[in-house]
Amino acid sequence: MRALFLIPGGSSEQLQSFAAAAAVADQLKAEVQVVCPMATMPIWGLHPAVGRALPFAYDQATLADWANLMGSVREPDFQLCFNLAPSRQMDLMLSLSHIPTRIAASGFSATEKITPSSDSWPNQALAAYLQPVGVRLEADSFRLTLAQTDLAAAAALPAGDGPALLLAPSGAAGDWPAGQWQDLPAAIRTKLPNLRTQAALGGATAGALRQRAAQIASVDVVLASDPLTVELALLLGIPLVALGREATSLPKRAGVQGLGSATSLSQLTGAEVLAALGLG
Repeated sequence: MRALFLIPGGSSEQLQSFAAAAAVADQLKAEVQVVCPMATMPIWGLHPAVGRALPFAYDQATLADWANLMGSVREPDFQLCFNLAPSRQMDLMLSLSHIPTRIAASGFSATEKITPSSDSWPNQALAAYLQPVGVRLEADSFRLTLAQTDLAAAAALPAGDGPALLLAPSGAAGDWPAGQWQDLPAAIRTKLPNLRTQAALGGATAGALRQRAAQIASVDVVLASDPLTVELALLLGIPLVALGREATSLPKRAGVQGLGSATSLSQLTGAEVLAALGLG
């Protein structure tokens, strides 16, 4: 069986779909492919069960883009499609495809219409799309596995035997102030002298993403406002304090918590962050 996921959005939305893609691949023994924005294609190189990622500009697609997508969808003979990007144009394209089972929340091309889940953690909310084909989704049980070669090549932690903390500011407007990020390691060391800190690696290429994932997997806890780092830490099962994330948008898991509001991170104090890290 071949299954296709149509997933718009940025890096976070792609990573939030990892557990659903894995469940389909495992329970239906399906070959999974995804259609995503070109900038997010390298993300899917991290997923061992996804064979191919196809680029598509959901918001700015030209007639040539639609024609290319149509060819890509018809050629491999897909049996199943999960459409997370319903639109009249997408409905028309899918209705002309040979895909017999097409699942979406709306649209005339859907052979199965679902009611979006009320679960506010996006990873688990995708369960509604999988139910019509008998696939169970337990998103909090999914863990991203990394190649041993990537783990071996991860950026070396600072010397020492103390706990390792990864710091990942987003750098976007409204982030927790840069001065607070800079002062935090010294403040922690007054309580935990052997702390080791490391800044998250950047880059959006496939190689850079593998390095960042391996770096996250190598630390003891992550403090992040960067959305990509937050999602990777969740998939890797690493303890996390996510700045600017509501608790309801995160899994109910020991060691994971949201702190502050995305619209008021500048008001967050160092003492509040220390307390969230268990050092208050």
